[in-house]
Amino acid sequence: MQSDLIGRGLYTPAEASRLLNIPANKISRWLRGHNVQGKHYERLWEPEINLGDDRVFLGFRDLMEARVVQAFIRQGISAIGMRSAIKVARDVINESHPLATNRFRTDGREIFLHVIETNEDGEERERLLNLFRRQYEFRGVIEPILKSVDFGREGNPLQWWPRGRRGGIVVDPERAFGAPIDDVSSVPVHILAETGRALGVSETAAAYLVSEASVRRAMDFDAAPGADLAA
Repeated sequence: MQSDLIGRGLYTPAEASRLLNIPANKISRWLRGHNVQGKHYERLWEPEINLGDDRVFLGFRDLMEARVVQAFIRQGISAIGMRSAIKVARDVINESHPLATNRFRTDGREIFLHVIETNEDGEERERLLNLFRRQYEFRGVIEPILKSVDFGREGNPLQWWPRGRRGGIVVDPERAFGAPIDDVSSVPVHILAETGRALGVSETAAAYLVSEASVRRAMDFDAAPGADLAA
C-alpha cells in the first residue's frame, strides 16, 4: 500500500459497483475509455488512483464523481454530454474531479455549475453556468444532487452517508481506507456483518462495544450496500 493513498480511499470497480449500484464494467469504461464499432471513446475523467499498472482503481473522489455521473445519466443526459460537461467544469473551477464537488445542479435536461461571482464593489452574486451552452442562468428551483455528502469549506467531499445521515453508516477516506464503517465506533461494516452472521447480533454487539442496532444495520448494508442509494 502506497503511503500517498492514505486518506484517499481505494476501491476496485467491483467494490465501487456494490456501493453505488452501478455495473462494474460501466465504471471501468468511464475511467478507462472504450471502443464501439471501431470508434474510441475517451474516459470521462482521469482517476485519482494510479498504481502504475493497467488496473483500474477509484479513490473516494472518483467514487463521488461516478455517483453523480450516474445520477445525471438516469435523468437522460448522455455519457458524451457528461464528458463535455466535465471538461468544461474542470476548466471553469480548476478541479480534477468537478462533479465530486457540491457546485453542481441539474434541471433534468442541462447541467449547471453553481458559481459565485464577486463584482468590483465586493458584492457576491450566485449564478448558474450552463455547461452545455456555456452561458449564465439565474438560480431557480434547482436542488443540489449531493444531499448525503458532507463537504469541506472548498466544496470538496469529505464523507458520504450511503443510507442517509440517519443510517448510521459512513464512507470516509480518512477512516478504514474508505471502507463503509459504523459511524459511532468506526468498526468496518463488513466486520460487524460477518461476525454478526457467525456469532449472532447480541454477541457481536458485546464484542465490539456497539449497539445491536449497529450490528443489524451493518448486516443489512453488507447484504445489499447500494439498495437504498439516494442519487
